[in-house]
Amino acid sequence: MTATPVLYSHVDCSLRSLAGQAAGFGRFAVGGLQGPLYRVTTLSDDGPGSLRAGCCMNEPMWIVFEVSGTIELSSHLDVSSYKTIDGRGQRIKLTHNGIRLKECEHVIICNLEFEGGIGDEIDAIEIKPNSKHIWIDRCSLKDYKDGLIDITHQSTFITISRCHFSNQDKVMLIGASPLHIGDRCIFVTIHHCFFDGTRQRHPRVRFAKVHLYNNYTSDWGIYAVCASVEAEIYSQCNIYEAGQRKEAFKYLTEKAADKEEASTGSIISDDDLFMDDTQSGLLEPICSSFHPSQHYETWTVMSATNELKHALQHCTGWQDVPRPPGE
Repeated sequence: MTATPVLYSHVDCSLRSLAGQAAGFGRFAVGGLQGPLYRVTTLSDDGPGSLRAGCCMNEPMWIVFEVSGTIELSSHLDVSSYKTIDGRGQRIKLTHNGIRLKECEHVIICNLEFEGGIGDEIDAIEIKPNSKHIWIDRCSLKDYKDGLIDITHQSTFITISRCHFSNQDKVMLIGASPLHIGDRCIFVTIHHCFFDGTRQRHPRVRFAKVHLYNNYTSDWGIYAVCASVEAEIYSQCNIYEAGQRKEAFKYLTEKAADKEEASTGSIISDDDLFMDDTQSGLLEPICSSFHPSQHYETWTVMSATNELKHALQHCTGWQDVPRPPGE
C-alpha cells in the first residue's frame, strides 16, 4: 500500500497517454488512441463541430473541446466504439439527457460534468447492452431523475474512477434484474470515487463481480452498498461514514430466472474503515471465491485514513486541469 493520494499523474503528461491506463477491469480500454483528433468547436447539440457529430463517427476518434459551457442534449448521446471524450482543458457540462454506450467497445470518458437529466428514464451514463472495455474517469455527476451510471445487459470490463457523485437518489446499478442472467459476465472496478450524501446504490449489484477500493461514501439515505442475487463484491480499504442510516451494507434476496431458489449476494470487507458509529451490516460471505487478484495483477491501494478521505473530497470529479500537449 502507498500513502500518496495522487493517482494517474502520468496520464496528464501527454494527450494520449490516458489510453490503456485504467486500473482494474477497464484496463484495456484504449478509446480513440489510433484515431485523429476531433475538435468540438460548438456547444450546439448537433451539426458540424458538435460533440454528437464526433461521437457517431465509425472510425476511432480522440475528441477534445475548444469551447467551455453547457451542451443541452435533446436525446441520448450515442457513442460508437473507439472513442475518447476528453474534457481536459475546458469545462463541459452535459444536461437534459445523457451518454449511451450501446453495443460498443473501447470508450474513455474523462473530465466532464453531467447535471440535470429531465426524463424519468434518463441516466447520466447508460452502459448497455453488450458494451465492454469502458473507462469513466474524473467526472462529476448529479441530479438525474433515474440513475447516474447503469451497467447492465451483459456490458463488462469497466472501470469507474475518481468520480464525484452528489445530489442523487439512485447512483449506480450493476445488473439489470433477476431475469437478466446473462449479467453473470459483468466485471466492474470502482475506485477513488466520492459518493457525497447520495441516497442509495453505491452501487447496487446483481450477478456481477465488483471490486470496490479506496472510495469514500458518506451520509447515505438508505444504504451504501447492496448485494443482491449472486453478486460478488470485494470491498477493500473504502471509507464508510454514515449519517442517520447507520448500516453500510445491505443484502436483498431475489430469484434468478434459471434457479429454483431465491438467493442474495456476497460482500467481503477487507480493511474498510467504518467511521464513528457506522455499522458494517456485514454478513458471512455465501460461497464467494471472487478476489480481484484472480483477474489483474496490480492496483494501487491506499490505507483507509482521514488523509485519503480529504483527498477524495477535493480531487474527485471534474478538475480544472490543462489539456496535455500532443495531437
